[in-house]
Amino acid sequence: MTSATGVAFLGLGRMGSAMARNLLGRGFSLTVWNRTAAACAPLVSDGARTAATPAQAVRDADFVLYSLGDDAAIERVVLAPDGVVAGVRTGAVVVNLSTVHPATSRRERAAYDAKGAGFLDAPVFGSRPEAEAAGLWIMVGGEREIYDRARPVLAAISASTHYMGGTGKGASTGLIGSLVVALQLQALSEGLILAQKAGLDTQSVLEILALPDFRSPIFSGMGSGMVSRDFSCVFSLEHLHKDTNQIARLADDLVVPVPGLAAARETIKSAVCNGWGEENASAVVKALELQANVRLGETVRGDG
Repeated sequence: MTSATGVAFLGLGRMGSAMARNLLGRGFSLTVWNRTAAACAPLVSDGARTAATPAQAVRDADFVLYSLGDDAAIERVVLAPDGVVAGVRTGAVVVNLSTVHPATSRRERAAYDAKGAGFLDAPVFGSRPEAEAAGLWIMVGGEREIYDRARPVLAAISASTHYMGGTGKGASTGLIGSLVVALQLQALSEGLILAQKAGLDTQSVLEILALPDFRSPIFSGMGSGMVSRDFSCVFSLEHLHKDTNQIARLADDLVVPVPGLAAARETIKSAVCNGWGEENASAVVKALELQANVRLGETVRGDG
């Protein structure tokens, strides 16, 4: 890899813009595209180029990366007539960093095979702080040889990469990770609300949850925000809602019971319906607060 290695990055949301900046900082020749062109301006001012369409953005790239919101965005940006597939050159490597259903990954793979380009499905774990620090964890599916070629580029945005197998395996792993996150948020919300009703100091309860028997970065990272009512977004509730819908679809495809997901998904849906989708995923606790008629941080006399 040299400064002449051309990289295209598409999708400059909270995560994408941070990843693109890390690629630029590593000296790659970077072209960026975003549906809202204004998002490209800070990167262009630091040396990136921009393009009018996804096809133009990827035309000369050796590596193409994109971070898009959902499967519908894949249709618009990747598979449309002026999309990535239309413009990608033979021999390029394309990496989808989005969390999507593995069937979408297989469809992408078929389209890129027809163009003679390599493809990896590679969803990321982590939120905006990890993206900014090039500290994401990436789960990768696709051909091993394509993964080996892409590793120097992925290293510029990640703390580690994990090869999970053939096409769709990265996407499946991403959904499994989101399942575990959703279940932990449901458990944490229920536990803190019960503690509140019991008259316990919720900050003290969080200290207990930091002990080895309970310890989880989700609990420590999200719990303090729940208690202090800081729902500043680093990973949106709306994105978690999208992920849980994909998990349910995958579980249906594979005929796998996921009863815990059913409960968490309904709680997340309720929170989104109440208008909190653009807040942090920890805002899921607000839906359970409504059901319990309690608000974390209030003084509650408990009988427990």
